[in-house]
Amino acid sequence: MGSDKKSKEKVTKKSSKGTKSEDVPKDSKEKSPETDFSSKKRKLEEVSTTEKSSETSPSKKLKTDGDFVSRIAAKRTNVCQSVTEFKFNKKRVRVLSQASDAPDENDGVVYWMSRDQRVQDNWAFLYAQRLALKMEVPLHVCFCLVPKFLEATIRHFEFMLKGLEEVEEECRNLDISFHLLIGYAKDVLPEFVGKNKMGSVVTDFSPLRTPMSWVEDVKNNLSKDVPFCQVDAHNIVPCWEASPKCEYGARTIRNKINNQLSTYLTEFPPLVQHKYKAKHIAQKVDWKAAIESLEVDRTVTLPDWCKPGTNGGLETLESFLKDRIKYFNSERNKPDKEVLSNLSPWFHFGQVSVQRSIIMVKEVKSKYKESVEGFLEEAIVRRELADNFCFYNKNYDNIEGAYEWARNTLKDHWNDKREYLYTRQQLAESSTHDDLWNAAQYQLVTEGKMHGFLRMYWAKKILEWTENPEVALKDSIYLNDKYSMDGRDPNGYVGCMWSICGIHDQGWKERPIFGKIRYMNYQGCKRKFDVAAFVRKYKVKKPLPNIFNKK
Repeated sequence: MGSDKKSKEKVTKKSSKGTKSEDVPKDSKEKSPETDFSSKKRKLEEVSTTEKSSETSPSKKLKTDGDFVSRIAAKRTNVCQSVTEFKFNKKRVRVLSQASDAPDENDGVVYWMSRDQRVQDNWAFLYAQRLALKMEVPLHVCFCLVPKFLEATIRHFEFMLKGLEEVEEECRNLDISFHLLIGYAKDVLPEFVGKNKMGSVVTDFSPLRTPMSWVEDVKNNLSKDVPFCQVDAHNIVPCWEASPKCEYGARTIRNKINNQLSTYLTEFPPLVQHKYKAKHIAQKVDWKAAIESLEVDRTVTLPDWCKPGTNGGLETLESFLKDRIKYFNSERNKPDKEVLSNLSPWFHFGQVSVQRSIIMVKEVKSKYKESVEGFLEEAIVRRELADNFCFYNKNYDNIEGAYEWARNTLKDHWNDKREYLYTRQQLAESSTHDDLWNAAQYQLVTEGKMHGFLRMYWAKKILEWTENPEVALKDSIYLNDKYSMDGRDPNGYVGCMWSICGIHDQGWKERPIFGKIRYMNYQGCKRKFDVAAFVRKYKVKKPLPNIFNKK
């Protein structure tokens, strides 16, 4: 992974009239952006798109002293001392605005943090600092807090806000201003940019329709002379680079991703102390007031096992590497065993980088080869396949998003007679005839998680026990989004769509209700794991905890 010696980046010094954001790539409808904005409106120059990884500096040995977090920090500084020294891959970036130059007079760069809520190991944040350092201006971070979001409850908002409180403190220590803006981005972010004379805006990437609509709204409301770009800081291979279309399944996207890993799966540079300080110090956020401003269900509370923030996520990663990964390959499909990474809440909220986790997991490959390979398949291929589906299929959460064969077979069996019919409330309260299903739902409600194998069984039974596939899909998404710590996520939508609509699957033997959708039953689960032990562990207690909204 060497650098392109024929291509060199230019660093333009700030003049008395200001500077241009020369590090933002040129937008193109034909190709991914690979060029910088000129600081003096000169012809745009090509830059290298090859990143510098730790493998390019074999003489620098990794420091091994200290705790887990310190070791990770040492890995970053072993690459370089600042992102300005790093060969940033511009294919991670896409330009959303028409503006190609920052205004001559500007007072900073804004990173609009949304999906990726962390400081280090964040390509979008790193790119924003790179711009700010080259323009010699302050760096600001804005997070826009909405009063409610889909089915998210206080469980999710508390986890998120406590993580953001950690972000605020870390930003302060790096002389970066953090601002919590209350309201929808289209209403508060352009106003902040204009009022504070910001010269460029950088944001992260989500493939889901609501966050994408927020980005579009901000783009339409920003001043036309302010460059606005987006960085995929969530996926290893940027979603738009992994594939230009909706892939049929893992087998069709796997090589497309794996063939690009040598380019994108690199070590991160450090986000460093920002030497250009803002004119006005950002006021410390009143986090209590922020929580009180929310208009969400407050009966579904945060489970004890989930420690919010990057530090909590890295502790979970460390415990996975020490205690569970050795059993991951042989036991991961057994819900009665505790061998999974449990990282999905931190991945969902972007508090821990998936790429960082993969880098650390790969360090134990010589000891646990099969387990590491299994984790990489799930963390890279399957997870990025979910982003691909949601990005290119606008019907990612309804029947119309299914393949034609699946839509047809579901319609053929739409009105099949069901032996059991349950309401959404009965499902939420684990009030079915199936003790395994009830136990899985109870785990979801009380712990905010459900084992991946059981989630498939859980969703397929909802198809079997509700009046039609459309109701089944809506109920499964509602329950997952309301109770699961990683709800409202591409993985969750694809999981429900796979179970009920056959997404990324194939047709199977036809049967009542399911048609050709893959079938799962209780006896099959008994052959896979100790069902009795799981049911004993998550036996539904009466009365249920006060976590159901009866409105």
